[in-house]
Amino acid sequence: MTAPTVDVHAHVLLPEVDALVAGLPGHATARELDARRNGPAALAVSGPMVRERIPRLTDAAVRLAAMDAQGVDVQLVSPSPSHYHYWADEGTAEKVYRLANEATAAHCSAAPDRLRGLGLVPLQHPDQAVLALDHALEQGLTGVEISSHAPGRELSDPAYESLWSRAEDTGALVFLHPFGCTLDERLDRWYLSNTVGQPTENAVALSHLIFSGVLDRHPGLKLIAAHGGGYLPTHIGRSDHAWTVRSDAGAGCAHQPSSYLRRIWFDSLVHDPHVLRELIRVAGADRVLLGSDFPFDMGTDDPVAALRAARLSPADFDAVRGGNAAALLRKD
Repeated sequence: MTAPTVDVHAHVLLPEVDALVAGLPGHATARELDARRNGPAALAVSGPMVRERIPRLTDAAVRLAAMDAQGVDVQLVSPSPSHYHYWADEGTAEKVYRLANEATAAHCSAAPDRLRGLGLVPLQHPDQAVLALDHALEQGLTGVEISSHAPGRELSDPAYESLWSRAEDTGALVFLHPFGCTLDERLDRWYLSNTVGQPTENAVALSHLIFSGVLDRHPGLKLIAAHGGGYLPTHIGRSDHAWTVRSDAGAGCAHQPSSYLRRIWFDSLVHDPHVLRELIRVAGADRVLLGSDFPFDMGTDDPVAALRAARLSPADFDAVRGGNAAALLRKD
């Protein structure tokens, strides 16, 4: 049988979470930081863009109709990264992840054969991370979505070891999707906060997981990197060279950095068929999954056509279109 077409990068907007944090002092400060990082021109475009897409982000029936038009059978739906709220204190963070997990599960319950969901964990409070993952799984979600870092912590931080262990033991998916960029106001024009910032954050976060040995210690971790892993897959040779010639670079991981790309899954959203072919070359056709960033403007309205433009072999095309994701999402 032909595998379904599966889009692993699609978002849901959760008004319940927005209402929960509205008016809290930490939220206002976080919004101010986000505004400085993006710049006024980007905010002026992003606001109307999101408002126009609210029906697709909140109404399951509208989502399903859009999926039909795209030829997508199944979506892996994750909360909009704007819901991370890593500024929140422990009490607020628990309320956020519980509400986000429950609301995402409710959205997906409208079509459980077509919509699979991911929850959230508060990376700023590592002691809550396992509890949040367990809560997401209890709601019937497939795993969780995380950003590239939390304030003061990289993903290589030992405090996250229990999260990686629990995700590995349960088979939960971990979807790495950056939000914001620590280059701050250097990227506040021309939407560099996204076009340069997102690939940078992906590369930095994945490098922390590789070079620190997280993937050595947790070989069964099911990690999906958004945006094709950012800059890392196409520039992995520099990482391999450093690992070979420098003792400080090679101290933390057991193998060449490029070898770990075949332990990670990547979405196909790279906006260039030549880059997509290179991603498949370095990671393997069995490690790339269809992704659209539905329904945002930095995604693609026709992910299957974008995949077709890479002119893959029929076997690789079908694997990326849905075969790989179907296997990854299969319930034991």
